[in-house]
Amino acid sequence: MAVRVVVAEGGDERSTEVAPGESWAAAARRVAGPHDPVALDLSGEVKRFVLDPEPRVTLRPMTRGDLPAVLRWRSAPHVRRWWADTETPTIDTVTRHYGPRIDGTEPTRMWVTEVHGRSAGFVQDYRLRDHPGFAVLTPDPEAVGVDYVVGEPALVDRGVGTAMLWAWVRRAREHYPDVASYFAAPDHRNRASLRVLDKVGFVRGTWFDEPQRDGSVTTMVGCTMSVCRVLG
Repeated sequence: MAVRVVVAEGGDERSTEVAPGESWAAAARRVAGPHDPVALDLSGEVKRFVLDPEPRVTLRPMTRGDLPAVLRWRSAPHVRRWWADTETPTIDTVTRHYGPRIDGTEPTRMWVTEVHGRSAGFVQDYRLRDHPGFAVLTPDPEAVGVDYVVGEPALVDRGVGTAMLWAWVRRAREHYPDVASYFAAPDHRNRASLRVLDKVGFVRGTWFDEPQRDGSVTTMVGCTMSVCRVLG
């Protein structure tokens, strides 16, 4: 069955069927002309993109100057619920954790999300082969893993998560040109995060238990995106 792609701009919509061997994003670009459409919802039978999206979201590499903002985001109740630590974050613990990644001495890369030019959260990515415990949870141990945080409470449930993940997958395509899939594993209770991953083109898969620092166990949902199918 052919997959249909719809690109919306204002009150207008343009649609097409995905050609054999064509990615969803390539089909959207084909009907969007010179513009680059952004994923709106790729979870349904019709793959929906949008031009001139709101909010406008970009990514940039994280610097040590961003660490006070990272501390604020990691301390926010809506973030701590899913990014629990055994201790309350401080500037020292945040610096020890993220500083080496920013400096490039650890393989995880850090990005800051900007919404209309203002810092709003962060994304981190890493090759699963650098984390053998995760690599066994996906059919593709060479996949790139991703985690993200919408840090500013006022921006939660406003489409920022979908926009920031789409900005990340487009950039990851350039930085990891040899990678066939991306992988994320949110808590199974985190319905908002799972829905964001659905909308960007991830498919839910294996459920697994992950030991936590406090000795508890959390059930996660492994979600995988096929780079070829979605981005080409």
